[in-house]
Amino acid sequence: MDIITLLFRQNVIMLIYLLVGYLLYKKKLLTAQGSGEMGKVLLYVIMPVAIIRSYIQEFSMEYLYGFLISFAAAALALILAMAVSTLIFGRRSSIRQFGAAFSNAGFIGIPLVQMTLGEQAVFYVASFVAILNILQWTFGVYVITKDKSAVSFKKIRTNPIVISFVIGILLFLLPIQVPGLLSDVIGTLASMNGPMAMIVLGAYLAQISMKELFTDKETYACAAVRLILIPLLTMLLLFLVPGQYAPIRFAVLLAAAAPVGSNVAIFAQLFHANYTDAVKDVCLSTVFSILTMPLILGLANYIW
Repeated sequence: MDIITLLFRQNVIMLIYLLVGYLLYKKKLLTAQGSGEMGKVLLYVIMPVAIIRSYIQEFSMEYLYGFLISFAAAALALILAMAVSTLIFGRRSSIRQFGAAFSNAGFIGIPLVQMTLGEQAVFYVASFVAILNILQWTFGVYVITKDKSAVSFKKIRTNPIVISFVIGILLFLLPIQVPGLLSDVIGTLASMNGPMAMIVLGAYLAQISMKELFTDKETYACAAVRLILIPLLTMLLLFLVPGQYAPIRFAVLLAAAAPVGSNVAIFAQLFHANYTDAVKDVCLSTVFSILTMPLILGLANYIW
């Protein structure tokens, strides 16, 4: 099965998980508070464990070179995304500027990379997720608040994603053997990332009107920039990565092509911005990404 067919298949599976979350909320089996608490479990336990899991492997110079290349590619891709979102939405909407710049690389990117490219590729996409989180708490916070004093470097140092990234790098570089039992627990928790993330997004989706979701032109504009324009430009940027590192190209592109990150809704609540617009951007782009991501990866597979 080729990567495009596999990606489309996994996206359909993710849509089913999304519908589960949607129905659970509509049937009052899951509350807004409950979905928020599930989001915290994802952020503080499951996503960090998934990142750590990707670095539990024997050190080799090949992997080290791959890590360095993926780190540089991720940084450039995110700088590009921030520049494009600022150019288009900088004067229109801070929420759309944030949403277009930062993809759902953690909640959606990691599980899709894991399911389509294999565990090894998560090793490469972890850099993208770590850098993205740092930029959200710096550039992203400033975009929403327009207040430099709101940027907290303490929150970067204590961010669970950044901490797990550092732990993962140490596990990779140092001769540390993870016990088999602990490795099994880590693997099981990491596998929960995709299903739980989409169930939480489904609960978000259930909280807004379908008419409101599908009739907002700015929401469509944000989705188009996040799902089409930025991935296409990223695809061109990744020509800088040598052809023999194709898994890195695809892993970074898949993370860059993911829909609007669900953190935009969390940041909107935290800094008293437009929460409704944030949720609409997350949900609409997530639904459309089921089609756009396979198309973007298919085009990349053709031109690369």
